[in-house]
Amino acid sequence: MSYNLKLKKIFQICGIVFLSVALAACGNSQVGNGDGNKPAGGAKTRTVTDAVGHQVKVPAHPKRVIATYLEDHLVALGVKPVAQWSVSNGIQEYLQDDLLKGVPAISYDLPYEQVQKFKPDLILIDDASMVEGGKYEQYSKIAPTFVVSKKQNSDWRKELLTVGKVLNKEAKAKQVLADYEKTAKKAKAQLAKKENAPSAAAIWLVNNKFFIVSKNVSSGDVLYNDLGLKVPAVVNKISAKATSNWNAISLEKLTELDADYIFLINSDKTRATELDNALWKSIPAVKKHHVAEFSADTGWLYSGAIANREMIQDVLKTIK
Repeated sequence: MSYNLKLKKIFQICGIVFLSVALAACGNSQVGNGDGNKPAGGAKTRTVTDAVGHQVKVPAHPKRVIATYLEDHLVALGVKPVAQWSVSNGIQEYLQDDLLKGVPAISYDLPYEQVQKFKPDLILIDDASMVEGGKYEQYSKIAPTFVVSKKQNSDWRKELLTVGKVLNKEAKAKQVLADYEKTAKKAKAQLAKKENAPSAAAIWLVNNKFFIVSKNVSSGDVLYNDLGLKVPAVVNKISAKATSNWNAISLEKLTELDADYIFLINSDKTRATELDNALWKSIPAVKKHHVAEFSADTGWLYSGAIANREMIQDVLKTIK
């Protein structure tokens, strides 16, 4: 299976431009705070305002939800969707031991015919770009449709709370977030006990090209903000001009990476010829054998309470 095809939507979320694939990221989200947010008595619907201003009548207790690429939030909230995000038969493998195991796949771009087949009673749209060109009206004919994010690069915490409100699980969403913050705070304190605060970088290898994460988004947000690891100079420099979550970086530039540890997401597996390159082997962290390697099936390419917890566990296992 082609990695370009399998990871196409991930690239879109991350915002990388690689070959002919245009990449984008998730956006911020809001729920209207009017009287319609809570059902009155035994009301069967609630009226909520989505990120782009639609007044949407949603079921008080949705039973058949489609929320492509929002599955981390759904699983964290204990909600099993009727279909899950996929691209070229690839799915979010790190969630499959939870509520998504056995759930049928649906293409990331939500073709109308596929959506209709699953007979949803609520459709959650990841960001506004997915409903441009009259698509919102088409989805709304199938089921109540709520746009979670208005713009790209959303704060996953706000997104989780928004999804919780729409699904009538606001208290659960707040608890999930509180539990995550507790886990992150404990891990940060554990890492802070090190005599010299370690620095780290997350690198993605795909089609023998390297990408490095920006410092305030995706796994960068976890490493540097949630866990308090030092930001290498190379990451700081790239992040200052970055418009994407993951940014192309040459192997030559990587030799300047002053990171104590590297977290390598290897989408190429055994085809990763660049890892045999002498330049790669000259990188300080590589020479010290301080490289923790993970596959693209893990949570490192995603964002949310579940993915981020997985990253934190990986960091603690690596930096001892």
